[in-house]
Amino acid sequence: MPITRRNVLGAAAGLSIAATARAQTTPPPPIQWPPAEHFPLWPGKAPGSPATLPVPHNERNGYRGEELWLRGIDRPIVGVYRPASPDGRAVLVIPGGGYGFVSVSNEGIDVAATLTPHGVTVFVLAYRLPGDGWSDRAQVPLQDAQRAMRLIRANAAKWRIDPTKLGVLGFSAGGHLAADLSVAHDERVYAPIDAADTQPARPAYAGLVYAVVSFASAGLNSRSAAMLLGDNPDPALTARRTPLDRVTAAMPPVFLLHAMDDGTVPIQQSLAMIDACRRAKVPVEAHLLESGGHGFGAMHLPADAPGRLWPEIFARWNAKH
Repeated sequence: MPITRRNVLGAAAGLSIAATARAQTTPPPPIQWPPAEHFPLWPGKAPGSPATLPVPHNERNGYRGEELWLRGIDRPIVGVYRPASPDGRAVLVIPGGGYGFVSVSNEGIDVAATLTPHGVTVFVLAYRLPGDGWSDRAQVPLQDAQRAMRLIRANAAKWRIDPTKLGVLGFSAGGHLAADLSVAHDERVYAPIDAADTQPARPAYAGLVYAVVSFASAGLNSRSAAMLLGDNPDPALTARRTPLDRVTAAMPPVFLLHAMDDGTVPIQQSLAMIDACRRAKVPVEAHLLESGGHGFGAMHLPADAPGRLWPEIFARWNAKH
């Protein structure tokens, strides 16, 4: 067959279609979770364990089907990511997932990869999900977050961190949990178990990324309220788990990141948190992106987008706090 422009273009199109087909059928590369270094939160069964524990069933979903989502978490753990040159700073990273799953790669592992080069030791929390049969479902994530902070501080020497420089960074529903921890760090939500529970659970600073801070204005596409509180929750319970209404001068410094076009958690959530922090005289810094949607994590914004630099900005900010 003679070589013509049409033949060449047709062959190229055929190769493109074949490559696309292969990409659609080739499974994404494996994601290592948990990392080699990790630890459980509870020495035995977690508080409020049901008679039959949930069955873990993780899945690949989200961005191009490449993210790892954890479901049915029966044994909450913390993954440890150490920097080559630790400078004493540390952060408990809390991935989101609407309290229905934990987006551990996009909002956990990837975040660790961007922060450890700055000297920050990163701890990624795989917390229990409220709808998996635990009693006092609305307290379950906060139990895990408090316990994680206390265990990290109790073992600060082991990880070469300064316990006074331990903060929290949460995304979406994980941002709600980070905010809840910031205002309810001393709320007794479980009975002390060991000496680690004498440690404070208060974060030194709080990073809230496209976070839910009030269920009253979380948006129609947010599932966090129903997943955390259940159907028809008591108004007092809703109020207790609404961080926005509990901001006082005792809250740690706050870093906010949100995209204006977020269709899941409205930008008004972060705007309201700015106002609440300013009224309470809590130091607050906010970065509001023109675009980015929801769930962009650490690496899913375009390479040339200004917001892609947010992990470096966050690392510089928390160095001050």
